[in-house]
Amino acid sequence: MQGTYHPIENYGVIGNLQTVALIGMDASIDFFCFPYFDSPTIFASLLDSERGGRFVLSPLFQHRRPKQMYLSNSNILLTRFLSPDGVAEVCDFMPISLESWSDRVEPVHQLIRRAKCVRGDVKFEMTCDPRLDYGRAKQSVKLLSEKEALFTPDSGDSSIKPIRLRAEVPLTIREGRVEAEFVLRAGEKALFILEGDEDAPHEINPNRVGELFKATLNFWQSWISKSTYRGRWREIVDRSALVLKLLVSQRHGSIVAAPTFGLPEAIGAGRNWDYRYTWIRDSSFTLYALNRLGFESESKAFMQWLEARCRDRNKNEPLQIMYGTDGRKNLTEVELTHWEGYRGSVPVRIGNAAQNQLQLDIYGELLDSIYLYNKYGEPISHGLWSQISQLVEWVCENWDQPDEGIWEVRGGTQHLFYSRLMCWVAVDRAIRLAERRSFPAPVVRWLGVRDAIYHQIHSEFWNEEMQSFVQTRNGKTLDAACLLAPLVKFISPTDPRWLSTLRAIDQGLVDDSLVYRYRTEDGLTGAEGTFCMCSFWLIECLARSNDLKRARFLFEKMLGYANHLGLFAEELSPSGEHLGNFPQAFTHLALISAAFELNRRLDEKGRS
Repeated sequence: MQGTYHPIENYGVIGNLQTVALIGMDASIDFFCFPYFDSPTIFASLLDSERGGRFVLSPLFQHRRPKQMYLSNSNILLTRFLSPDGVAEVCDFMPISLESWSDRVEPVHQLIRRAKCVRGDVKFEMTCDPRLDYGRAKQSVKLLSEKEALFTPDSGDSSIKPIRLRAEVPLTIREGRVEAEFVLRAGEKALFILEGDEDAPHEINPNRVGELFKATLNFWQSWISKSTYRGRWREIVDRSALVLKLLVSQRHGSIVAAPTFGLPEAIGAGRNWDYRYTWIRDSSFTLYALNRLGFESESKAFMQWLEARCRDRNKNEPLQIMYGTDGRKNLTEVELTHWEGYRGSVPVRIGNAAQNQLQLDIYGELLDSIYLYNKYGEPISHGLWSQISQLVEWVCENWDQPDEGIWEVRGGTQHLFYSRLMCWVAVDRAIRLAERRSFPAPVVRWLGVRDAIYHQIHSEFWNEEMQSFVQTRNGKTLDAACLLAPLVKFISPTDPRWLSTLRAIDQGLVDDSLVYRYRTEDGLTGAEGTFCMCSFWLIECLARSNDLKRARFLFEKMLGYANHLGLFAEELSPSGEHLGNFPQAFTHLALISAAFELNRRLDEKGRS
């Protein structure tokens, strides 16, 4: 029998630049990988309501109306419960390590929860029920004191770390769970700290927690204050930037595509993937969005991570399309058959077999982000240029191959428009870099390759009958990835060929403000939803082609699909239900780019 699941969009997210936790509107933590993004879950009732584990902290009101909000310009989450019997709050945050990292120093990993009574006398319940190692490990729990509990794996596997809960109220153990019931009067608070550090002090120091809270709030507010964006829709743009920052690994400089796995792109089908890794493509897009807002340190850290990945490859081999946050290559895909999946969507997978795919487009996104970093951030190093030159040489030798492409289809390789487009970008940006910095490079040969790709796209990926660029060589299928063509300056946004392509996509892939990636068989079961990033690409294309009225109308309609906190998943169903992993970097970075371009164009029109 299938359990009860909250909608994906009914969650907020907190994090510490090491991992994140998803917290429902009922203040239950239903997803949490610990201590890192790609560590095993300790709470995952979002993927199996009975066996996944959760951490509940909420008032026992008979009638309650929850409201969830972030403290201003931060990733500190407040869940407020309103009732005729009183008002209660739960505040959740994860302290940020402000000290420099090293392989020898492991930071403290903590999740801090604070229950507070605002009005009346409020009875709270707390249930901490972790399931270690994706719920696969047998475990024991014991009370170390009246207010301290330890969850320990029974196997003795050193890779599965114990979890400790400290509290300011008495705890009890029941059926492997740690529970508490307590009453708070107006103004009273109770703290709970979940952590992996067994050597921390046993007693909770409220003053120390207060200092951590202030330092965490100051960190987020100081970081977002550096944004240079002052245009329309600033609140949602800032929230999207804060989401992207949550997905950055402070330790490694890498960026995860999403902090979750197993959330379905189609309910009840097998489109359930693990996105807790660093895709070259997604990271490059993320840096582009952050750079537009004036954030540079994330690019610098990622460039160092990237240079290490380049050095780690053989000279004549391509980059892997994705890596672990620490740079590891092996991301073996495994099915968690003991879980029922979100609303019965199985299999639940960890790892990602797409690591072995050929996706030629990644070099275009990567070179574009490097080009922009060199232009607006810091000049790139000789070492990085040497690695880039080797990658561009590989692209020049291999661009005319079939591949799986941006959508990572599992139905076999094809000759894809988008992969050709981004190979053109890779060579074009390398030429620009070489000329801008006077780097040594076989520019004449690179120009020949760039032009050959250009001519092939216009001759073999243009369908005369449809008057549109198409997904595959000499094909008839529309692909929303074509929307990137004017955005990467391959074609003018007002070119007749582009405007007719835009009309074809509008007629074939757009449903109101929602855009499908494609409408064709892709080797997977189930019909997926619309792709949020593609909707924002469409809006940016409309803005660049001077259709500002429609661009603004669609943009503000899309904002209406955000959840109560301004967060987006990867996809939307035709009914507006969020689908796929959550929150998704793709969606938020495309939102930032569309808002930036549309705001700029509207300002220019206002001045003219």
